[in-house]
Amino acid sequence: MNCLLCDKPLDNVPTWQQFLGIQKDASACPSCLKRFERIDSMAQDEWLDSVHSLYAYNEAARDYLHQFKFMQDIALADIFAQPLRHVLNHPKKVIVPIPMHAANKKKRTFSQVDALLRAANIPYQTLLEKTTESVMGEKTRSERLAMTELFTATADIPSNEAVYVLVDDIYTTGTTLRHAAQALKQRGVRQVGAVTLFRPIREK
Repeated sequence: MNCLLCDKPLDNVPTWQQFLGIQKDASACPSCLKRFERIDSMAQDEWLDSVHSLYAYNEAARDYLHQFKFMQDIALADIFAQPLRHVLNHPKKVIVPIPMHAANKKKRTFSQVDALLRAANIPYQTLLEKTTESVMGEKTRSERLAMTELFTATADIPSNEAVYVLVDDIYTTGTTLRHAAQALKQRGVRQVGAVTLFRPIREK
């Protein structure tokens, strides 16, 4: 098997976890994985009780998202399966992926967040629907912050003690996540957190 990022052969030595199906074979080589900077950034605001971003949005992350999302290389979802599974796999968490608008999903052919969750073998619930075709990455910061309702909840949500965790690929201004959390809380959800793969970090 070759590295999904650089295409060089992987020198995989099978482990007992792989034999038992607990751990997947490595999908990227150590050299490529080292390019991703683990930051475990934590944040919160009036709508989001917590936001956990796993990696810095650096050059490696930009290359990865371009290949994964825009070049439609869905196999790259496997790269971050293990770290996502580690932070999301909890019986009291209800995982809610940030959805794409149906028209945008048809153009891309797949939802990148759904693909990440499936690769990590994380069950999820589709509770939100995007109301606009606008893409956050194509807007300025001020345009993103000025946007009105982006999501509606698609189903009645029973009152319970679960923590609803939104999942997205990148956290920039937080507009997308806040709108999604607002839609859930307006339906009675008490606690909404979020996990994102990447987040830009400021240079010190």
